[in-house]
Amino acid sequence: MLNLILFGPPGAGKGTQAEYLIEKFGLIHLSTGDLLRSEIAAGTPLGLEAKKNMDKGELVPDEVVIGMIKNKLDANKQVKGFIFDGFPRTVEQAGALDKLLEENGTPVSGMLSLEVEKKELIARLLSRGKTSGRSDDQDESIIENRIQVYNEKTSPLKRYYTAQKKHFCINGMGSVEDIASRLETTVGKL
Repeated sequence: MLNLILFGPPGAGKGTQAEYLIEKFGLIHLSTGDLLRSEIAAGTPLGLEAKKNMDKGELVPDEVVIGMIKNKLDANKQVKGFIFDGFPRTVEQAGALDKLLEENGTPVSGMLSLEVEKKELIARLLSRGKTSGRSDDQDESIIENRIQVYNEKTSPLKRYYTAQKKHFCINGMGSVEDIASRLETTVGKL
């Protein structure tokens, strides 16, 4: 089974490239945000637990998110693999995900990290902000802060997956097609 973690700073093109990888390799997109909304809407015990935390403005505990991921894995045993989006965000979450996947006999295949120059990220987000309606895509100082927070939070994860020889830097500059080709080449070697 192919289990990919797609990483990249805001504006790196993760959404676009995730769609390509899903179609190319027959993967299921596993977005923690989508999982949370789905479990809450369905009124599952995990969804109700998550909603309790969210209603208080708190983060959803890792064990609740891992439980939701476990449910998704269990419901899709016959798939070719998953692409994880928005998870893990911490080394603790990465360890919990590793444990869960190992229990299912399907470890993480690789962490694909889209690398894009800061100037390009800012330009992409400001451009997206003109049509997205997202205020955080329209203010350069907020964009710079989001990029800085991403870099601070993900560097431990990069070290974590590098130690496992599962971290792959992908040049995220150039056309959508060029980036997709680089991703495909890397995934083909996993």
